[in-house]
Amino acid sequence: MSNHNVNDVKPTSLSRMIGQSAVIEQVRVALDASQMDGQKFPNALMVGPPGVGKTQICHVIAAEMASDVHECLGSTLANASDLFALLLAAKDKDVVYIDEVHAASKDIFVTLLMSTTEEYAVPRPLSDRCLCLRFSYYENDDLTRLLLNRVRALGWAIHEEILPDISMRSRGTPRLGLRLLQSCFRCCRSEGETTIAKRHLLRACELEQLDELGLGPTEQQYLAIVAEGPTRLNVIASRIGLPSRTVSEVTESFLIRAGLIGKDEQGRRCLTEAGHRHLSDSRPSGA
Repeated sequence: MSNHNVNDVKPTSLSRMIGQSAVIEQVRVALDASQMDGQKFPNALMVGPPGVGKTQICHVIAAEMASDVHECLGSTLANASDLFALLLAAKDKDVVYIDEVHAASKDIFVTLLMSTTEEYAVPRPLSDRCLCLRFSYYENDDLTRLLLNRVRALGWAIHEEILPDISMRSRGTPRLGLRLLQSCFRCCRSEGETTIAKRHLLRACELEQLDELGLGPTEQQYLAIVAEGPTRLNVIASRIGLPSRTVSEVTESFLIRAGLIGKDEQGRRCLTEAGHRHLSDSRPSGA
């Protein structure tokens, strides 16, 4: 186990990337056309939820072009001067990447690779000029293959049958899957072991208080409240101790996507059949 962090190795070419097949094909065609014509890669706006590979593919594009990447957060660009300073630091054919570009000043319109989790907060004159790369959540099979590739690249020994279990707890998000894999590694090494086994996954889930779907304590508490009967958002938020907006935009996000909760005609939150089934099947990790 020479590498100790899942981020020590990452894909450096399109051929090594897993998932996001539609995005990869768009990028491949654009790269091929750019190289054939001796042109730069077109403006691109990467749109999608957090942790699904937007930043990673930016670095892969740069690697395929044999270019360096200059990366910053949109929130650090208060005006055009900030952006010009970033551009001045870049050499010819380098890639300038702005993450969360919707937070940048609205008067910046230049050739860049950019990403955002809030597509409709990006100025239309900017987005309309970009190649739009739409990222989606991963299927469990793709996520399992991604984890297996990362384990092999790291040289870690693992019981491969636990990788689908890690994927199931990762909400279709590679970032979460890699984080849980790293937690399994820590649990393995804390015992002086060299092979990651099912018990290390269960121990990691116990420490992070994750259930079989990767729901954390707040989401588990949410489901327990709604299991009592249809409940209004402000009541749920009050009982959890979080602002209503945080509950609706963060806590509910995966619960809705997983089909565990719904809303009745009065807007009250209620458990779906899948939600009831999950609660009845749930048991503490490691039990």
